[in-house]
Amino acid sequence: MLGVVRRMRPDVLHCPHYTQPLFARVPTVVTVHDATFFTEPHLHSPIKARFFRAATRVAARRATRLVVPSQATWRELAKQVRIPPDHVTVAALGVDRAVFHPPTQGDVGRLRQSLGLGDDRFVAFLGTIEPRKNVAALVRAWVRAVDGLASPGALVLAGAQGWDDAVAAAIADVPNGLRVLRPGYLPLTDLPALLGAATVVAYPSLGEGFGLPVLEAMACGATVLTTRRLALPEVGGDAVAYTEPEETAIAVALRQLLKEESVRLKLGEAALARAEQFTWERCAQLHVDTYRAAAEPG
Repeated sequence: MLGVVRRMRPDVLHCPHYTQPLFARVPTVVTVHDATFFTEPHLHSPIKARFFRAATRVAARRATRLVVPSQATWRELAKQVRIPPDHVTVAALGVDRAVFHPPTQGDVGRLRQSLGLGDDRFVAFLGTIEPRKNVAALVRAWVRAVDGLASPGALVLAGAQGWDDAVAAAIADVPNGLRVLRPGYLPLTDLPALLGAATVVAYPSLGEGFGLPVLEAMACGATVLTTRRLALPEVGGDAVAYTEPEETAIAVALRQLLKEESVRLKLGEAALARAEQFTWERCAQLHVDTYRAAAEPG
């Protein structure tokens, strides 16, 4: 990277993932995506947690400016590092509406056929299967939430398989007659149907620097159930349902949403409206403003 910087001689170097060259000799902007390496270190591998904590501290000392995606991330970082508040830009992420939008009936029909869902309702999760996403608790909670329901439907866990071994164990304990599907990665064209046609999109994360999967689900008109951990309330506002991340709380909240269609419809409409507030254009402009500030002499 240093060789590229020396050849191109940019006015500003943007390092978009925590780390930066120690001797860049140009103003630097570093993006710190979340603070969970500090707040939830046990949810990461020890080596990864140590590395990113160290990288964040170096960035706080040496970078000209930091960019973070949420006020929650900035608040948590401020407890760990020293950096003037006017050297930090909070740039909320946006959502690509060319990809994430309310699905058509044709979209939904194709997804249901490809996953073998038929006309049954389903609860969806979309994201990497890692400990921070709390998916094992979701599986157990879903089993409790649909207990005794005439049409329990399916639980669809879509996304990268990740490294949370507890999820496989939780699925192994699911009673006969209940369906948990793990389709892995889905084509981008299938995501609006997955999110927008789900009875509930459940995302019971233990902490997010922003919570882009929640925003993407909202842009599809989904009824979203998530937690109040870190930045998630900044994204969801009053347009999503909330739960504590423990299994019992998730089960209670999920069952209530499954039973109350009027609540789901209200949340879906509110989610669409709130998602309109998050644009990549605004995010990009905040970055441009940050580059200009970093390039100013002194």
